[in-house]
Amino acid sequence: MDPYRNPFAPGAGSRPPELAGRDAILELAKISCGRAIKGRSARSIMLLGLRGVGKTVLLNEIGRNAGQDGLLVSRVESPEDESLARLIYPEMKKVMRSLSGVEAAKQIATRGLRGLRNFAAIFKIEIAGVEMGIEPEPGLADTGDLQYDLPDLFTLIGKAAQAAGRGWILLIDEVQYLSEGDLSALIVSLHRMSQEGLPVILVGAGLPQIARLAGEAKSYSERLFQYPPVGPLDSASASQAIEKPIIEEDAFITDDALRLIVDRTKGYPFFLQEWASVVWNNAEGPKITLDDAEQSYAETLTLLDDGFFKVRIDRLTKAEVQFVKAMAELGDGPYAMADIAHMMKRTQKSLGPARSSIITKGMIYSTDHGYLDFSVPLFAEFMRRQG
Repeated sequence: MDPYRNPFAPGAGSRPPELAGRDAILELAKISCGRAIKGRSARSIMLLGLRGVGKTVLLNEIGRNAGQDGLLVSRVESPEDESLARLIYPEMKKVMRSLSGVEAAKQIATRGLRGLRNFAAIFKIEIAGVEMGIEPEPGLADTGDLQYDLPDLFTLIGKAAQAAGRGWILLIDEVQYLSEGDLSALIVSLHRMSQEGLPVILVGAGLPQIARLAGEAKSYSERLFQYPPVGPLDSASASQAIEKPIIEEDAFITDDALRLIVDRTKGYPFFLQEWASVVWNNAEGPKITLDDAEQSYAETLTLLDDGFFKVRIDRLTKAEVQFVKAMAELGDGPYAMADIAHMMKRTQKSLGPARSSIITKGMIYSTDHGYLDFSVPLFAEFMRRQG
């Protein structure tokens, strides 16, 4: 069929044509945003899930909805080895400058910009250009301790937003890459917002270990956040995600072809989009048959192996590759660390550094004490295909 009319979007973070099965999470976020802007108690949200389940898509959709509801929206992605201070300084500056243009919020926002000058200086953040007429204010956000300085800035943003009749939502992707100190400072800041009833909320997204990391950073985080899991789609939602876009393009897919794609991808959104995209391009149309789906499977696996999976395995050292290969040879996870060590004929202690490094790179995570699993769905199958 015409590739220019292909409705599917298998890119990283690309919004699928049909965002099926995520209504409950979107509604949860919408309620939090609505309560925040009305001055009601609103809990922040952490989206937890493996790679390729659509967390980034959800963050973007939540941001779009929040913007339509009157909140100022900031979105950042946490890379490895980047400080939170540098990461969100430009976003806080944009929000402060936006609020300084509202008469009711101007005085508070201008004070916030003074605090940001101090913050940039103390955390050695380069400022592009010159903030004319903005002088630093001694004693405001200048201790050099993020757990003291960040809550002060969040408070000023919250009060300025409140005065302007607005709210602020901060979207952070890949939260697991934040350091423990940075995550702790972020939690302290949000706790302050909750205590003072200010219209500032966070929606974060990342791997499943975030709930544990947040709890280790601050024990009260379990009461501060909601942790909705983002997993594979159920069969009805997965079918809808494929079938509806096809019908909207005046084509159709047979039940057995649809069932094959849903079953083999196990409902994981990225894989659904990849296979549906390939089968669309390969089918003569307008009917997509079981033969079309089966003949497109090998090409889909090649695309996944050479792209989605390869970019992740390429980040690992040879020793780390042997570690994940041993995991895959044990079948499907979770995997006991003792079994991995036995498979590799090593002691658990000697594998500690490799385990820690692979977790840091976001390839595996701890599901329970002494157990690991892949953060990438179907990765064990990929490793076994490599021989």
